[in-house]
Amino acid sequence: MDSGGGDLRSTIKKWNVIYPVYLNSKKTVAEGRRIATSKACPDPTCIEIADCCSHLKIPHAIELDKAYPRDFFQVGRVRVQLKKDDGSPVNPAIKTKKQLMIQIAELVPKHHGRTKKQESAPSSSTGGSLKNTKGGKKKK
Repeated sequence: MDSGGGDLRSTIKKWNVIYPVYLNSKKTVAEGRRIATSKACPDPTCIEIADCCSHLKIPHAIELDKAYPRDFFQVGRVRVQLKKDDGSPVNPAIKTKKQLMIQIAELVPKHHGRTKKQESAPSSSTGGSLKNTKGGKKKK
């Protein structure tokens, strides 16, 4: 069984790597962003990127134990298979890594985890924070 896992691991090592920093609109090119700010999304996570790859029917593997070399506090990366062993693209609509990153960056803001957070966060945080700042800080 170890040899089977080793074979899978060796094939995954040949896949392309996508770090969340590549798609982060809050980062500069010097900090590692690889696509235009207008096309990038704020603070993507490995899980969101992997879910987008599933949606696009691209084989992927999440590596949460790996860190971005330029900033080792950015933990996690996703390996994606863009081309089959014979060289043909897995998804004919996506032929290059850059095209994939742009597609993922478009899908991440629509991710079900983000839409739930945005719906619940403004109503609870706005009401609570306004009361705290007006009432609590001015009295003291």
